[in-house]
Amino acid sequence: MKALVVYSTKTKNTLKLAEALYDTLRYSKELKSITDKPNPDDYGFIAVGFWVKDGKPDPATTKFLPQIRDGQEVFLFATHASARDSKPIRNAMKIAKELANKGRIVGTFGCQGEISQEMMEKIAAQDKKPAWFADAPAAKGHPDKKDIAELVHLINTVCI
Repeated sequence: MKALVVYSTKTKNTLKLAEALYDTLRYSKELKSITDKPNPDDYGFIAVGFWVKDGKPDPATTKFLPQIRDGQEVFLFATHASARDSKPIRNAMKIAKELANKGRIVGTFGCQGEISQEMMEKIAAQDKKPAWFADAPAAKGHPDKKDIAELVHLINTVCI
């Protein structure tokens, strides 16, 4: 089976996960940025990594996911600043699954991803802060080795 690991990233957090996932896969595989606009048609397995914006997959991922076709196996993974199992993250995964509904979702993974100090300071200066802002300090250093080990274990379980 031929596999595609495609990722969207702003802070390289999702890229860290994508590279670990790519290194773990035993299939013939390719690793591509979503900005390269990869064509998913030639792949039996597609791992899609994204960052979360306003409780949804980022805009580029939102455009990519509906291109997945019948019969393709799909693994979704995401990074975010919110607490791990928070409502915005559950909602983002739900939306991602709906957008990729032609494929067969074989697994999902999400973990916190560090927000830059510059972004934290910018948001701290705003009167109205996003709901995830209170959780963001706990994201420092993530994804970490434990997050990556959990992803690798999960992908090995899914891709046997």
